[in-house]
Amino acid sequence: MTNEVLINGRFLGQRLTGVQRYAAETLRALDGLLGDPAVARDFACTVVAPRGTPDPKLSNIGFEQVGPFSGHLWEQTSLLVASRGKLLLSFGPTGPLLRRRQIVTIHDAAVCAVPDAFSASFRAWYRVLLPALVRRTPFVMTVSEFSRAELVRWFGASAARVRVSGEGVEHVGRIGADPGVLATHGLRSGRYLLAVSSLSPHKNFGVIARALSLLREHDVEVAVAGAVDGAVFGRTDTSALSSLKLLGYVSDAELTALYQNAAAFVYPSLYEGFGLPPLEAMALGCPVIAARAGAIPEVCGDAVSYFDPHDAEALAALSARLVASAEEREHWARKGRAHAQRYSWQGAAASHVALLREVVSVEASASGVPALSRQGVYE
Repeated sequence: MTNEVLINGRFLGQRLTGVQRYAAETLRALDGLLGDPAVARDFACTVVAPRGTPDPKLSNIGFEQVGPFSGHLWEQTSLLVASRGKLLLSFGPTGPLLRRRQIVTIHDAAVCAVPDAFSASFRAWYRVLLPALVRRTPFVMTVSEFSRAELVRWFGASAARVRVSGEGVEHVGRIGADPGVLATHGLRSGRYLLAVSSLSPHKNFGVIARALSLLREHDVEVAVAGAVDGAVFGRTDTSALSSLKLLGYVSDAELTALYQNAAAFVYPSLYEGFGLPPLEAMALGCPVIAARAGAIPEVCGDAVSYFDPHDAEALAALSARLVASAEEREHWARKGRAHAQRYSWQGAAASHVALLREVVSVEASASGVPALSRQGVYE
């Protein structure tokens, strides 16, 4: 028996940020796994998206554009209708409230844990939507053990019904570098620190500005790649960041070059459900200095230099050491490359296949139908 799985493709029409990266890369990896007959005979997958959404051009997963509307309205109406009788899978945290038979991926509980980081409208909707989906769906996927605990704490999830997929870094190996970004922004290779994120309050860029004021004798700059989305995030006082070079949105090729030419990557965030940028930096040989906060220690292990996210002096000291010593940079670059290899999008996709099997098996047991085995055959 082949089970029909409908994949929520709303993300395909959105700007690529962390959640969309996770969705796009997990979808790509899942498409690869469905080339295995042992997986394909059990699941037939189709991506459905609003009209006008770009076709992801997958090999083993179909693609359809359905219904009117877009955004949340499309999800709550058109997707709801299209998913009738099918198992719905979302790689993001949203889905139709009236559909019980679905799996959503909730990356963190930031709307509750760091509410000031978000706009009032975004915060209000997600504080209703996420707990409701957690209560109604049979299982929830998340990206770290830290986030699993956060979903239990803030949304009342049962830990037994939350699975962890992790994330991956293979995408950075597919992207060629565009070194012209350095000249565009007046950056010198090896003479700048890099930070990457949206300019949200909980990303804590103020501590970098304070640390930079202590690094004047080291002739180093700080470049920040990332844009502001006022519909999602709360307002950040950028006047306090005047000493930093705010690059705005950069392409993947430009970001690759920025990682490769930075003296170090700095990740000062106060709250993260996973934290993909440090792994991207590690995979490209860029030493990482990271805050000991949220899921960052879980994800980065012992492959980065840690600091208290409120301690600008500690950040300045770690930065000075890396800027001044090629040997120190190479030490952390080696550790980072080795650590990043532990993470893969194929592993994240395999976690979703395992969860799909689990859902089907639970449903089959409840109805008295033989369940799928781990190998994909019936018992």
